[in-house]
Amino acid sequence: MLLIVVSVCTATGAWNWLIDPETQKVSFFTSLWNHPFFTISCITLIGLFFAGIHKRVVAPSIIAARCRTVLAEYNMSCDDKIIDV
Repeated sequence: MLLIVVSVCTATGAWNWLIDPETQKVSFFTSLWNHPFFTISCITLIGLFFAGIHKRVVAPSIIAARCRTVLAEYNMSCDDKIIDV
């Protein structure tokens, strides 16, 4: 959830940064200084990736895939279907 919020904030800040006519007239660092919302959200997003948040997003799917692989060897599955016998 945190990754989604920071990504949306970064995208919104980037859009505002790109449509600003002053962005083309000033230097890169001055432009970043003029748009603190984009700068802070971008730094936060980079920090989250360095902290490994992308691994936490894909970890549940990796665990489920490994469980399915092990259960398949015993002709079992882990799904929500109810089988009537």
